[in-house]
Amino acid sequence: MKRFLTLPPNNSRPRQLSLEYAWFGPENVPDDAPTLVFLHEGLGCVALWRDFPSALCHRLQCRGFAYSRFAYGASTPRPHGEPFPADYLEREALEVLPAVLETMGITRPWLIGHSDGGSIALLAAAHDAGKGRYPGIITIAPHYCVEDVCLTGIERARTAYEQGDLRQRLAKYHSDVDSAFYGWCNVWLDPTRRGWNIGPQLKNIACPVLAIQGVQDEYATLDQIDAIQRNAPQTVLLKIEGSGHFPFLVKPQIVIDAIADFVGR
Repeated sequence: MKRFLTLPPNNSRPRQLSLEYAWFGPENVPDDAPTLVFLHEGLGCVALWRDFPSALCHRLQCRGFAYSRFAYGASTPRPHGEPFPADYLEREALEVLPAVLETMGITRPWLIGHSDGGSIALLAAAHDAGKGRYPGIITIAPHYCVEDVCLTGIERARTAYEQGDLRQRLAKYHSDVDSAFYGWCNVWLDPTRRGWNIGPQLKNIACPVLAIQGVQDEYATLDQIDAIQRNAPQTVLLKIEGSGHFPFLVKPQIVIDAIADFVGR
C-alpha cells in the first residue's frame, strides 16, 4: 500500500503536493543509528531504487526514507504544458527537501542522491551554512555543470522514449509517465540551460562527502566528481570500473560496502 505526505502551497509553490514515500530497514534500530534519505534521479521514483535502500539500511542497521518528487511515481503529476522551472534542482534542495524532512520529523539525515538527486544533495549541503542539518552526503553520478555527453545521453533517451520501448517501461512506475519524462527532458535540453553550473557553490560544503561514479557513465565524464573534490577537498571519490550511470544497481555490493565504511567512519 502506497503512503503519501502532503505539502501545502506556499509563495513559491502554487499547489498542494501529495508525495509518495516509503521507509526502509529494520523497525527497531539503535538510538544513535543514522537516518538515510534517498533522493532519486531524473526519471526515478521510490520504486526505481529497487532493493538498494533496504539492503544498505539492513547493512548499517538503520532506517531509510525515500520519496518520489513532484511529477514522479505516484506523486502529484506535473500539468502537461507546464515546464519544470530552470532552478528546479535548487528549489528541491532548499525548499521541498527541508519541508519534507520537517513534515516527517526527520532530523540530521545523511543524504544519498543519484544523478539529479545527487545534485540536490550537493546543493542542500552547500547551503547548509554551518547549521549541521546534514552530517554527511553520498552523491552518486551527480552533475555540477552541463556537459555535451549529458545532452547526447538525454537526446538518446528521448528517441528511445518516442520511438522505442522506454515509455512503456517507465509507465510501470509513474502515474503520469509523460509528466515525468518531459519535465526532466525538456528542462535539460533547453538551450538556456547550457550555462547551468553550481561549481562555485561546492566550495561551501563543509560536511563529509562520498562521491561515486561509474567510469563508463553514459551521461557524464569523471570531471563531475573530480570537481567536487577540487572544491570540497574532504570529498572521498569512488570510481567504479564496469559501471555506467547506475553503479548502485550494476555493482551494488561495492557501493554498499563503500557507503557503510564512509558512514561508519
